[in-house]
Amino acid sequence: MRILVFQHVLVEHPGVFRDLWREKGDEWRAVELDAGEAIPDLHDFDLLVVMGGPMDVWQEDIYPWLTPEKASIRHWVRNLGRPFLGICLGHQLLAASLGGSVGLMARPEIGLGDVELTEAGRHDPLFTGITKRTQTFQWHGAEISKLPDGAEILAANSACPVQAFRWGRHAYGLQYHVEITISTVGEWNAIPEYGAGLERVLGPHGAARLDEAVSRELLHLQAGARRLNDNMARIVAAAQRMRLGAA
Repeated sequence: MRILVFQHVLVEHPGVFRDLWREKGDEWRAVELDAGEAIPDLHDFDLLVVMGGPMDVWQEDIYPWLTPEKASIRHWVRNLGRPFLGICLGHQLLAASLGGSVGLMARPEIGLGDVELTEAGRHDPLFTGITKRTQTFQWHGAEISKLPDGAEILAANSACPVQAFRWGRHAYGLQYHVEITISTVGEWNAIPEYGAGLERVLGPHGAARLDEAVSRELLHLQAGARRLNDNMARIVAAAQRMRLGAA
């Protein structure tokens, strides 16, 4: 695969996916939008992956690069019709780019927690081999409040009704993080917005407790990331065959 990654803060990168892509010989390029890096020609890539970040989708006045980013996402999924994976902020940007709405939650969702696949999710190729109820890593204070037309919810929980969705054939958003590594909690807690949110939800020693909990569950979480990456690779391969067949 030739993978393009949109990043919004240096430490919120593809994480464990980098190792999985390296194993498969995939090529990937990260564009650090918050550092002013330009979006390249989208036609050169097979998969667009959009990561998380401490900003919100409606903050174009503070982060003006959100406007061309949304336009690029919309062009990618609507006009090019190529596979897309959005994580946390990337999940919300997919919805907002296609006419959905995103708003603040009453209470942020931070920590380990289960999500449950819907009937559609259990039959979706992205979740092949993934159990109906699965443990996830959460760190978000905003959520999708209105899905774009044509979207289908694939996973949910009591804290957030849109934990995963699909738009069209293969544009996916995941509210939870599947990319985490052993250093994720410490690196993200150092971001002021994230650290403040974690302390509000988990208390003054919450970062240490969360780090310990993630360390205990990391092998299980990363096994889920590997399964999801394998499924995404098959989706991308199928999309490539369709593109070649139509050429």
